[in-house]
Amino acid sequence: MSTDDRQTAELPDLGEAEREALHEAELGLEWLRRAHGALLEFHHGTGHAMDHLARAESLFREAGRTELADALRDEHLPRGVIDGGRWSYDVVETFEEGLMEPLTGFERAAREQVADGQRHVTERRQERRWKRRARD
Repeated sequence: MSTDDRQTAELPDLGEAEREALHEAELGLEWLRRAHGALLEFHHGTGHAMDHLARAESLFREAGRTELADALRDEHLPRGVIDGGRWSYDVVETFEEGLMEPLTGFERAAREQVADGQRHVTERRQERRWKRRARD
């Protein structure tokens, strides 16, 4: 459905509780997407930090500081970020597969069941009210 079609499509006739519930489900999913972005930032930031530390290992070794290089190689670089060894990519995957995907499916199914699949019913309703108000 094109943007124009979505803007002119008939809004589903929803009760206030249905409309609010869908709106809250959509907002919840939007906040999960923001959290996902923060997790990706965490994952990439951790990766960049580890790249610098890997370079430091080489430079310590080159400088004859093998004890420091060995500590980075053996203790710090292989270490995970949580739960005794889980790396940041694993945290991202667990979030995506264990929380994000099921809730994305739930929100989509709820929209299909309650609002004929339409997204942002609350916002469309508000947009139409404001446009009508501006014309009057």
